[in-house]
Amino acid sequence: MRLRTGRVVVLLLIIFLVAFMWAGGGLLLRSYTSKIQVPTEAVTTVTTVSSTWERIHRIIFLKKAVTAKLDKKNYIRLSDVPLAMQQAIIAVEDSRFYQHSGFDVEGILRATLVNVQTGSFAEGGSTISQQLIKNLFLSQERTLGRKAEEFILAIDIEMNYSKEEILEMYLNTIYFGSGAYGIGEASNIYFGKPPFHLNLAECAMLAGLPNAPSLTSPYVSFEAAKQRQAVVLAAMTRNGYIGPAQAQDAKLTPILLAK
Repeated sequence: MRLRTGRVVVLLLIIFLVAFMWAGGGLLLRSYTSKIQVPTEAVTTVTTVSSTWERIHRIIFLKKAVTAKLDKKNYIRLSDVPLAMQQAIIAVEDSRFYQHSGFDVEGILRATLVNVQTGSFAEGGSTISQQLIKNLFLSQERTLGRKAEEFILAIDIEMNYSKEEILEMYLNTIYFGSGAYGIGEASNIYFGKPPFHLNLAECAMLAGLPNAPSLTSPYVSFEAAKQRQAVVLAAMTRNGYIGPAQAQDAKLTPILLAK
């Protein structure tokens, strides 16, 4: 098992180095070995080298890097999050969460098909592991190097943490809009209570927010929030978490906002 794990780590490093070279690493190395000295380019080279080593260090010592990023002050344990909330997030964000190893090609194809059929962005292609990595470490830039790093770290985090730990960290780092980061703040800001007391209707509404929090927050547009709630309930029904009758009851359940 140790030998297999070691081989996987080596493979990840090789993939990262290939992505690094593709993203401009060759130019960096040529600049580094060049005898021509240009001050501004030298500064850029040193900065890039430092950034590259930070990324490699993050891959090797992932748990240390993750711990440094988590806000333990407002951290909510998975045991204090309703099962309905966990199922709602998985259904709408990553329905094959328990089947993949961080990167899900089938999930991307499925999400694309669902979105085409519904005529809306009902499901995303990124896994919960990928989204967690983006929340913790990465910028919003869309480059080959950043995507390769996201892919590698997503696999790496699956190797170092259980699915329950990954889901717990995701729920504590995702942005729900209206200044709420994490399920603890979101539950309090929107409904004035801790996550443990959320009902199915409230869970479904919260699970629909991360897709576009600035647009679907019930404080911005209650109608948009209800539409996303319906999308989440449909996804939960489709994945067998609830029945059609439960979904309909949740849609009709009054939503009482904290303000």
